Amino acid sequence: MSTPHISAAKGDIADTVLLPGDPLRAKWIAETFLEDARCYTEVRNMFGYTGTYKGQRVSVQGTGMGQPSAAIYTHELLDYYEVKNVIRVGSAGAVHNSIELRDVVAGIGATTNSSMNRIRFENVVDFAPVADYSLLKAADQAAEARGINLRVGQLYSSDTFYTDAPEVEKRLSDYGILAIEMEAAAIYTLAAKFQARALAICTISDHILQGTALSAQERQESFSEMMEIALDSAVS
Repeated sequence: MSTPHISAAKGDIADTVLLPGDPLRAKWIAETFLEDARCYTEVRNMFGYTGTYKGQRVSVQGTGMGQPSAAIYTHELLDYYEVKNVIRVGSAGAVHNSIELRDVVAGIGATTNSSMNRIRFENVVDFAPVADYSLLKAADQAAEARGINLRVGQLYSSDTFYTDAPEVEKRLSDYGILAIEMEAAAIYTLAAKFQARALAICTISDHILQGTALSAQERQESFSEMMEIALDSAVS
């Protein structure tokens, strides 16, 4: 069994899958955190691996950047491979002054400027994509156990990486949005459709309002904290 974008057989993929956007980050996660990791797909160089963490099977699948790409992989994982839990792990840009560089943020919900859900619901309703509470609770407990200050709040899933609308970003902050990323809303929506569980955990790699950013070394160290929270949540 395979799909147009994932060349895995039935049973190759675990019930819980981590979803980084960058396929090379998927490779790094598998090599760094999983035992006996095996690559199950290389279609379009979008790598997927399955291994074990603390004795339990976990997969990691690259999704590419943006909601359309993330939706393709999430849909195929949930529909064809019957995955039960998906956890996005990636970077985000802070738009709230209570958030600092290197903070780890979990999205309780995901506001978006994407038209994907408007099309899905024929412009009748604005669907509100939200995280699964049990995964969010597990992430919060995992962070507390490791002494990591996990920030929980609203994310903003944008269809544009480069923007000339700083007034909009300031308004997002005024309404309590913590950070901008590009995939969570689509992942949360598809999890709802397929009755699966979803959560997005992001590391703050840059601060949009303050104009600051992490170095390459700081990104690697902070991503490790995010991964520990995500993996502990995956096997809890």
